[in-house]
Amino acid sequence: MNGYDVAVVGGGAAGLSAALVLTRARRRVVVIDAGSPRNAPAAHMQGFLSRDGMPPADLLAAGRAEVTGYGGHLIAGTVRAIDPDGPAGFRVRTGDGGVLAARRVVVATGLRDEIPGIPGLADRWGRDVLNCPYCHGYEVRDRPLGVLGGSPETVAHALLIRQWSDDVTFFSHGYESTPDERQRLAARGIRVVDGVVTRVITDGDRLAGIELDRASVVAPHALFVRPRLVPANGLLTALGAVVADQRTGRTSVPGVWAAGNAVDPRAQVITAAGQGSAAAIDLNADLVDSDVRDALPFSAAQERRVAAILTHQE
Repeated sequence: MNGYDVAVVGGGAAGLSAALVLTRARRRVVVIDAGSPRNAPAAHMQGFLSRDGMPPADLLAAGRAEVTGYGGHLIAGTVRAIDPDGPAGFRVRTGDGGVLAARRVVVATGLRDEIPGIPGLADRWGRDVLNCPYCHGYEVRDRPLGVLGGSPETVAHALLIRQWSDDVTFFSHGYESTPDERQRLAARGIRVVDGVVTRVITDGDRLAGIELDRASVVAPHALFVRPRLVPANGLLTALGAVVADQRTGRTSVPGVWAAGNAVDPRAQVITAAGQGSAAAIDLNADLVDSDVRDALPFSAAQERRVAAILTHQE
């Protein structure tokens, strides 16, 4: 069984950032990553200072190279369980049956976007069917844009999208907006198209139109959709862990930290990277305290070892 100071579960921006800080702090670190980042469908990553426009895969490749350059280990795979192991820390059980020993754990497993099951929608996800205007709004600015309705939150989304274009259509998708919502949309010049969206039409490699149950077709340049954000936090819930400190990512389970979309669905790539760094700094301080306690004369650990020896001699 391989032993590490820290096991980082998840190799996205949060996990790799945590691993980078910890390897530079001369900790033995392993990153276990399934290789399925949330932003994989996107061609470019925007709004990350000094990395604006970089393909997401390039950022991760650079991060992996930096972590391994400082001696970190990368394992491709999944984690099926994190088991507390008393004073030793944790046993991290991987999907292929392996077991890793780690004094501390960082969970940075991200989330998945659950989008409506409208035919054709998933095929264009991250390309011209979009979610975050801060990530993609500038690239489709001043073009005809659509917003998929269905809930009160989508009305707010349409009002937000209006910042990037004055040609915005709100497809109600069965949502009955209130008079106040209609007034707010109208005040910003946002058209409302009632009816249920039944299909996203493509032509070659582009969005060609939105088909409704009333047989009408509208052709925006891009369609914005608010997905249901589903955190991949099963490892945390299995431990009974909740984030106890939003600033550092320290959880209610001693020895476990969390960062990124697994605990903050609204975190963008740059935010997740910062959270990973903050968690790593707090975690390393915790390890330093532990190292000091172990080094003190007649520490609790030493007393236990002496007692065990005396008991054996008797």
